[in-house]
Amino acid sequence: MEMVAQLMAQSIRLSIEIERKKRDLTDERDRLRWAIRGTYGFDNIIGHSPKMQRTFDIVRQVAKWNTTVLIRGESGTGKELIANAIHYNSPRSNTEFIRVNCAALPENLLESELFGHEKGAFSGAINQHKGRFERAHGGTLFLDEIGEIPPTFQAKLLRVLQEGELERVGGNRTIKVDVRVIAATNVDLETEVEAGNFREDLYYRLNVMPIMIPALRERIEDLPELADFLIKKIAKKQHRTLSLTDSAIRLLMRHDWPGNVRELENCLERAAIMSEDGTIDRVAVSLTGLEEQIPITSHTAALSQTLQAKIDLKDPKLDERERVIAALEQAGWVQAKAARLLDMTPRQIAYRIQTLNIKVKNI
Repeated sequence: MEMVAQLMAQSIRLSIEIERKKRDLTDERDRLRWAIRGTYGFDNIIGHSPKMQRTFDIVRQVAKWNTTVLIRGESGTGKELIANAIHYNSPRSNTEFIRVNCAALPENLLESELFGHEKGAFSGAINQHKGRFERAHGGTLFLDEIGEIPPTFQAKLLRVLQEGELERVGGNRTIKVDVRVIAATNVDLETEVEAGNFREDLYYRLNVMPIMIPALRERIEDLPELADFLIKKIAKKQHRTLSLTDSAIRLLMRHDWPGNVRELENCLERAAIMSEDGTIDRVAVSLTGLEEQIPITSHTAALSQTLQAKIDLKDPKLDERERVIAALEQAGWVQAKAARLLDMTPRQIAYRIQTLNIKVKNI
């Protein structure tokens, strides 16, 4: 009886321990889910410009349903961030979110990666492999760079989107999948359809709910908040305190940002490296080569003059270089007019331009 009692007690202890571990894992899973939802919540996507607010309104509405979404926009605008927000604020948020970069996979691997393969289907297939569609069953599949998939594969992808059925490479069994597809591209698909490079029926199957992400230059008013967010992110990575001055922000807002938010982050990281004391000012940003890259266009000139016109030339926070540049911007880069704004003679301002190494613009 004593031996039986000891065995029963041991079983009970193991059962209690297993139950405790299951409870801990469940609590940890719930904490992680809440953390992910918080990370990819709409409040954490930066953008208060009218264009971004309209985009957020569409994303909030789309997230409620299981419809296919096509996210469009230039490279570096944050298409994957929007895809994450849609999934983690949808009824499928507790299921898998699988990502695939279609441009990163060669054509001979794309089908196997998405649909899976059977053992022995080709040389090197030593085991059965579930594809991304099967792994995303019940959840969401994010197909990034969808415009890069080869024409030979487009018909196979169309069947999965239309019928919800696939066959593994080397297999003959039809597998049903329940997957919400979110696709993204920076390619002009309409042009590709006209050129015969992209199937028209696949285009319409993907383009059920299009979402256009505006380029950074189209919402330049969001740049100060974006820059502040990115500086905190870089500071955490570099394990130090970083700050961004108003003069640096003004310089950043004069650039067109063809690489969008990704280019902005790279520029700020370079500027942080060039700043020894952690204060990123106009000089630190200029050392990255940004000032030399600013194109002299009528749009840029008008924007620059609008920004500089708001600057008080008597503001004690401005250093001498900033004050001279602000005056030149307000004067349309006419040195005699800028000299009058600063109560200087033309010779004095010409000397300042030379000694302060200011690149004169011809507008």
